[in-house]
Amino acid sequence: MTRPPLSRRSVLAGTAATATAMVIGFDSATRAWATTQDAVPTGRLVPVPTLDGTLTSSAATVAEFSQDFGRLTTSTPYAVLRPGSDQDVVKIVNYARCNGLKVAMNGRSGTGTELESHSNYGQAGVAGGISIDARSLNRIHSISATSATVDAGVTWAQLTDAALAKGLTPPCLTDYLHLSVGGTISVGGIGSTVQKYGLQADTVESIDIVTGTGQLVTATATRNRDLFNAALAGAGQFGIILRATVKLVPAPQRALVFNLFYDNLATYLADQETILRDGRFPSQVGEIVPQPNGAAPRYKIETVVYYNGTTAPDPARYLAGLSPVAADTLIADQTYREYTFRADAFADNLKNLGYWNEPKPWLSLFLPASKAATFVNYALPALTPDAIGGGLLLFYPFPTNKITRPNAITPNEPVTYLFDLLTFPHPGTDPAPQLQRNRTLYDYATTLGAKRYLVGAVPRMTQTDWQRHYGSQWATLAAQKFRYDPARILTPGQNIFG
Repeated sequence: MTRPPLSRRSVLAGTAATATAMVIGFDSATRAWATTQDAVPTGRLVPVPTLDGTLTSSAATVAEFSQDFGRLTTSTPYAVLRPGSDQDVVKIVNYARCNGLKVAMNGRSGTGTELESHSNYGQAGVAGGISIDARSLNRIHSISATSATVDAGVTWAQLTDAALAKGLTPPCLTDYLHLSVGGTISVGGIGSTVQKYGLQADTVESIDIVTGTGQLVTATATRNRDLFNAALAGAGQFGIILRATVKLVPAPQRALVFNLFYDNLATYLADQETILRDGRFPSQVGEIVPQPNGAAPRYKIETVVYYNGTTAPDPARYLAGLSPVAADTLIADQTYREYTFRADAFADNLKNLGYWNEPKPWLSLFLPASKAATFVNYALPALTPDAIGGGLLLFYPFPTNKITRPNAITPNEPVTYLFDLLTFPHPGTDPAPQLQRNRTLYDYATTLGAKRYLVGAVPRMTQTDWQRHYGSQWATLAAQKFRYDPARILTPGQNIFG
């Protein structure tokens, strides 16, 4: 390969105060990184290319990138790239490809100093490789009446506030907004308007992406269409998304929020599907709420009517034909922003109670509607309040045909249920039994035709498991991997291709 000149700006390890050795290149013979303290024959040293940003290998920095939000795995990179330009990512991907190194983008989501990958089971990990800090790509480039172009490291919270300032909003938002745009569109990105707009990946109009072959490409539904379809909800297997243009719609001013409670699963499912079918609510989610002391769980539908002005819609119109426990129905009137940022208070409470930095063995599934009750009844004995800890269990339907990205795999039925077990175990709890619970539930769910949503923690996923997950899409997926990342250097933590 071409060996570009070295630049002190291109590499950084530690601080000047500690005089830590600096990374200068990769030793192609010993398959090890070389620093200024190593005696390496120049003939076999592959220098790091000149960068606009920095490549950092200090112990403190790589430690920050060694664990993700799930706190269940450790994948310590050798170095962290904080890109100063698109070309930095191009150069590092080419450098990694030519030297047999792995690369993965790390979303660095969150708030304040709590910035971390919000993958859950090492999906963004890259042990011994190069982790790319998405927060260095943090610019909102433009906002028009119908779309916004943003860097991959911009969070949905940042984009939402910028769009709201112009009377606009992204049509599909995750419940927790402090997630990177690049991260969520790489796995799908699901939220309360999925039944109307699909996943966040379905609202993307174009991406700028660096493939595993080191090519910087703009891809849309009509230009480089195959790469566009591969990368969106493609689990980071085909390229590193640098930038995306996503749809925007007019933002309402207010939200009338309905919380409807049920004591019976069949009634809950019937009302969920009635609401889904007639479209009376533009936003629709739901939960299973385990009860203490072995009592039967309760079920909750949360729906929203958006409106403008000072006069709220008549609730009776929207409750007609539904059968919740009337005495428990709660209705709240909020600003649109208050509703979209509703998860912040929940997250702050978990942080205050010591749950946030504990291991999180989450399980995220897409269930075929015809088997939803069967699966829930099978899973309920394992879903005690203690088993969920400070977390929650989302459970709600959406039409499968709203998911348009081929690599976002859903069951082969018209209606799918999200089963999202967001476990926040009590501090000090051993996560191993809950990981085994996830595996047991996953194995049973697949016998019913369920599919994974790729953010969860399912241990011991094999090639057979992944081929079963992708089904008829597997051959296309493998061909796309060979075309866009033939050296298999990208996002190894997903372990889809071994």
